[in-house]
Amino acid sequence: MKRICLFLSVAAALGSLQLNAAEGDGFVALFDGKTMAGWKNPYEWGQIEVKDGEIHLTGEKKFFVITEKLYSDFVFEGDVFIPEGKANSGFIFRGLVEPNKVYGYQAEVDGDATRKWSGGLYDEGRRQWFISPIKADPESVKAFRERAGDAFKRNDWNTYRITCQGKKIKIEVNGVVTTDVEDGMDATGVIAIQHHGEKGQTYKFRNLRVKELK
Repeated sequence: MKRICLFLSVAAALGSLQLNAAEGDGFVALFDGKTMAGWKNPYEWGQIEVKDGEIHLTGEKKFFVITEKLYSDFVFEGDVFIPEGKANSGFIFRGLVEPNKVYGYQAEVDGDATRKWSGGLYDEGRRQWFISPIKADPESVKAFRERAGDAFKRNDWNTYRITCQGKKIKIEVNGVVTTDVEDGMDATGVIAIQHHGEKGQTYKFRNLRVKELK
């Protein structure tokens, strides 16, 4: 009996240490693995399903699912899995919202294995490829591809880390810094996940969390 009590006490202590460590890193889960609490779809279309601890997005038109809360300076982390074939997605951050429209900074998730622009900074609905890389500048495109290399893994889960502090914006894909720039257009807004609109395709997301920087 004493051994059982001792075992339970040690297990409880270890569980407490693990919990405190999780809290100690400053991150807060944006997705509880079971519900879409804290998120909403600002579009009149698009389907959302929570399955096996993942968010699954399906639909026939492009749409974004956004956080209810706005974020300014932060570190965001999330995993994304895009479907085979023609596919494209992204994480919008400091995003702006109108009825049936979400726009602003987007960390690119590029399904084109030839282009390889995953981890680029796209300005959705505005300047487009004007930041990283600059589409019209071959040297900018070349430098981006050299930085990003093969960090993005097609047909697999990929972990994105986005850091925003003032005008500084950094994007990492699977631990590789793909974008590190300064841009002052937006200072606060929503975080969003994207379905690009391919009919019958499912986009998957998991392990979404954020640490706000004071």
